[in-house]
Amino acid sequence: MIRGVRCRTPWNPPDWQWQLRGRVDTSVDAAVYDIDGFDTSKATVAALHDKGRKVICYLSTGAWEDWRPDAKKFPTSVIGEGNGWDGERWLDIRRTDVLGPLMAARMDMCRAKGFDAVEPDNMDGYRNRTGFPLTAADQLRYNRLIAGLAHERGMAVGLKNDLDQIPELVGDFDFAVNEQCAQYGECAALTPFIEAGKAVFHAEYELPTHRFCAESRRLKLSSLLKKYELGVWRRTC
Repeated sequence: MIRGVRCRTPWNPPDWQWQLRGRVDTSVDAAVYDIDGFDTSKATVAALHDKGRKVICYLSTGAWEDWRPDAKKFPTSVIGEGNGWDGERWLDIRRTDVLGPLMAARMDMCRAKGFDAVEPDNMDGYRNRTGFPLTAADQLRYNRLIAGLAHERGMAVGLKNDLDQIPELVGDFDFAVNEQCAQYGECAALTPFIEAGKAVFHAEYELPTHRFCAESRRLKLSSLLKKYELGVWRRTC
């Protein structure tokens, strides 16, 4: 039951496709598509629903992206250091008075396009050099705000990375999205989601599938091998 997220039904589709670049290929045989919220049209979401897919709206909630249509709405006071990707800079997540309404508007966009869920990215700024003195408590507060905004709009929401705070946040999020836990020996940290009956959507970039799929199956992760540009290409376990 996707639209019944308010009753906290676990969100656990069996497999996924993650595509953030290029025209969305709706022919991929996956129960869930995780695609860009801004770049994807309502018609594409509807076409995926017609194929029986569930659709996740990718948003960057912890970093500013200079190419987004709402980029000029972010005051310079909340924009910090670069996060390693071109055109992206960390946000001062302590400023919920500024960021809350901006993220609410983005969530409204996802809901209006018919998305079932949200993948909020850059949810672990407190562990990075952001240009702001962020604390673990700041991150917990902000991540819960993001989860609440999605739930208020009837959408599920995933916790992106932020492994250290999973014990505190597993009850607030409906699934997890992780990058490279196998490469860094961290996948066991995601077991609280599995034990709660919630999906873990996991991607590797540098390890071949034979290096992580057996462990992924043991841990019951939904795992993919992807290229860094996150186009159509994938290999599944």
